[in-house]
Amino acid sequence: MRPGPKNRLTDVAGLTVGNATDHVLRSGVTVVLCEEPATAAVQVLGGAPGTRETDLLEPHNTVEAVDALVLSGGSAFGLDAASGVQAGLRERGRGFAVGPHRVPIVPAAILFDLMNGGAKDWGRYPPYRELGHAALAEATADFATGSVGAGTGALTATCKGGLGTASSVVEGGFTIGALVAVNALGSATIGDTRHFWAAPFEEADEFGGLGLPFPFPADARTPRTKLSRRPTGTENTTIAVIATDAVLTKAEAKRLAIAAHDGFARALWPAHTPLDGDLVFALSTGRSGRRPAPEDFITLCATAAATMARAIARGVHDATPMPGDMLPSWALR
Repeated sequence: MRPGPKNRLTDVAGLTVGNATDHVLRSGVTVVLCEEPATAAVQVLGGAPGTRETDLLEPHNTVEAVDALVLSGGSAFGLDAASGVQAGLRERGRGFAVGPHRVPIVPAAILFDLMNGGAKDWGRYPPYRELGHAALAEATADFATGSVGAGTGALTATCKGGLGTASSVVEGGFTIGALVAVNALGSATIGDTRHFWAAPFEEADEFGGLGLPFPFPADARTPRTKLSRRPTGTENTTIAVIATDAVLTKAEAKRLAIAAHDGFARALWPAHTPLDGDLVFALSTGRSGRRPAPEDFITLCATAAATMARAIARGVHDATPMPGDMLPSWALR
């Protein structure tokens, strides 16, 4: 296993990513655009999710593929971002054919960043629809990470969160890519150190090269959460996309999403809490033209977890300091 050429989700052929960022709002939107409709699924393991169009992703439901996926800040207000993406796709003639009409299929998930110090006095309608449209227009193979897009106002228990990505090419030639907006209730770093829980999976010092701490902190197993800063602890959720160029069914894509959640557990402590809306979308572009054999699919699932763990650490590592930050970025800890 090795990183792809860009070490980004877009190493998976057929995908581009766009960000729209509002630093006054301290929020934003990230869009994953499928060049062609891609097989998709979802797995939610957090206790407080916010979603749009996720029921259709279940293997027993009719629609097989999606045109785009949206990750957004803004809590439930951020679900408007999918409307902006849908409008942009309709302008391009994209969508599921229903008689003479085309309906773009755009599932979405949100994280809670309303209490991060940004200006949320937007009036009657929130700005996320326009941010979604703008993010779609910026979709490209090369995209920024850290304090951008859905990761703009993200926080963890100990430092700023952010938008992270990583990719892997497995021995059989399939590519796996991950994209994640890290806004966890818990922490991506071990105890009071700067060392990442995801350290065993790091490739080429991509998030600092610190490895695991030695000696291991005696209190590392004590969960560090946002509850220590604010009793409600509701401003959370890590939302992600795992993608591959392997040809998968919807059921197999769902299994890949389930496996990618293991990356949450490897990179965040604690993860999947009742106050997180932790969610993973899975995409199969099928651009490899090959279906994985059973043993290859097991490797894909394991690689999905490792790649997701790396993407989470990179999202925190790449966050940048800004005036008025409630928490320091990892670089300033």
